Amino acid sequence: MARILLDGSPPTTTRILPMRALPPRISILVVLVPLILGAAAPVPVPAGPTARLDDITVEARPISQIALAFPQDAEVTHFDDTWGHARSGGRRHKGSDLMAPKHTPVYAVADGVVSIMRTSGMAGNWIGIEHAGGVESWYMHLNNDSHGTDNGRADPADVYGPGIEVGAFVSAGQLIGYVGDSGNAERSGSHTHFELRVDGRAIDPYPLLAKAFERAIEIARLSRLAALIEQVD
Repeated sequence: MARILLDGSPPTTTRILPMRALPPRISILVVLVPLILGAAAPVPVPAGPTARLDDITVEARPISQIALAFPQDAEVTHFDDTWGHARSGGRRHKGSDLMAPKHTPVYAVADGVVSIMRTSGMAGNWIGIEHAGGVESWYMHLNNDSHGTDNGRADPADVYGPGIEVGAFVSAGQLIGYVGDSGNAERSGSHTHFELRVDGRAIDPYPLLAKAFERAIEIARLSRLAALIEQVD
């Protein structure tokens, strides 16, 4: 499973970034369930227009071919395509807001190295990860509160995942922090402002996140099915 983002695979192959390894029983279900139950029911994907990303290339390949790990628990997260929407001060939104309860785990979307751990007035607590091919992912408004409060006095263990520091290598799907409302998110509800950048330029992450969301929901469904089978056994 030690595959790195943009690993130089042939241009005809879609590069899949590894999520955490599935238990053997679930791995078997991934293959068998469609055969047993027929075509799976459509998975609901958050509404929003699909952006065209094929004109953005990384290592001479369309970035639309990259498959990310979803950065939060998909079953408690909702989001829309708000790329380019107006924000205060004449700004435009340069990411996707992944709304979820405070303290929901936040995961790295791909293998990479932590390059930024910072606190700022607008972004609050945030992390930046550098991936191969000039790709970066940013995670803003991470938690800053003790459990059950809005006191802005979170223990560091309630902000960042274990071992997360600048220079640390992280794998796709690894815990890096927790959803919060730090920075200017205090009045908009707990969420992660997620940005994806290529060579320093922010791009609309929604199409890639929507696909990752669909995969994460399906894996969660298979996990529940595996649990039911365990009970029968």
